[in-house]
Amino acid sequence: MPALASHRKTRSRTAKPSTAVGFTTAALAGVTLLSTQSATAAPSDPKPSIEEVQKKVDDLYRQAGSATQEFNKAKEATAEKRQEVDQLLDEAAKRTEKLNESRRALGNYAAAQYRTGSVTPTAALMFADSPQAYFDQTQLMDRMTDQQRRAVSEYETERAAAAKQRAEATKRLESLTDSQEALRTSKQTVQTKLAEARALLSKLTAEEKARLAAIEREKEEEARRKAEAKAKAEAAARAEAERQQQERETTPDTGTTDPGTGTDDGTYAAKADKVLAFARAQIGKPYVWGATGPSSYDCSGLTAAAWKAAGVDLPRTTWDQVKVGTRVETADLLPGDLVFFYDDISHVGIYIGDGKMIHAPKPGTNVREESIYYMPIYGSVRPA
Repeated sequence: MPALASHRKTRSRTAKPSTAVGFTTAALAGVTLLSTQSATAAPSDPKPSIEEVQKKVDDLYRQAGSATQEFNKAKEATAEKRQEVDQLLDEAAKRTEKLNESRRALGNYAAAQYRTGSVTPTAALMFADSPQAYFDQTQLMDRMTDQQRRAVSEYETERAAAAKQRAEATKRLESLTDSQEALRTSKQTVQTKLAEARALLSKLTAEEKARLAAIEREKEEEARRKAEAKAKAEAAARAEAERQQQERETTPDTGTTDPGTGTDDGTYAAKADKVLAFARAQIGKPYVWGATGPSSYDCSGLTAAAWKAAGVDLPRTTWDQVKVGTRVETADLLPGDLVFFYDDISHVGIYIGDGKMIHAPKPGTNVREESIYYMPIYGSVRPA
């Protein structure tokens, strides 16, 4: 009997751990299941509204426009630095040829001295690391003819100049490399922003795209109304100017002078006519970032090309173009003036009157006429 009791006790001890393990496993499985269900049931990020998508896309295009100006700036700097480097390398090559001529002259003197048995001084000078140190020896200088001294002096001058040009070329090459890196970075930024905008638009359903188009039409209609109001104000101002002109023609001269409009009579208008004629001829051509014509343009490429047609050279970027000429208020705009947009001055158009402009808007669009109120105005300038 004791053996039997001992046997039962042993079975009882092994049974308890088995039950505990089973309970723990079941509990863990339950926790895992609940966790999985909770994760599955967790709400995902809410889908942005069409208004939010439109705002995000517009912002991405604006950022791409700003990056395009960075690209234009880096491209211009790269071209300038490449030209400087090429010029320095050409000069260095010419300087090296002069150095070789001086070296050959010294070689001729060394050969002549060798034939007369006095090889040591000039030959040693020619192959020395520091000829100037060797020149410090008075006895050598006394033995050299004036012609030999002049040849050595020319050699030293050419060698120093060649070394200086090589150092300058190396420095400019490093600067060129930096400009090329900035060019690559800005190009990648433009491509990234445009890809993000396309990705956002590609996720929209047909219904959402229709709603987005309706928002764009509302925005365009509001800008059109503002342009019409400005057109009426300009028409009223012209009528008043004509009335005053008629009064002056019928009133005796009192010696007073007309304050004018800040422009040189018809000079600016004549240039503006050429600018507008060129700009209108580009309508329908595609926007391509970094392009300056003649088959495609970005915004500042179009304005620069249009004013060049009138004989005025403008800088490449919007950031530099806004610094040219005279600043004018929106109320005082004249045809030909440049209107800049956004706080980062990333866009520009050519004012044509009646609250409208010709501009190259953004990727996927063509050069066209549009209200200047379609985008937030930063400021305006009269280039000439």
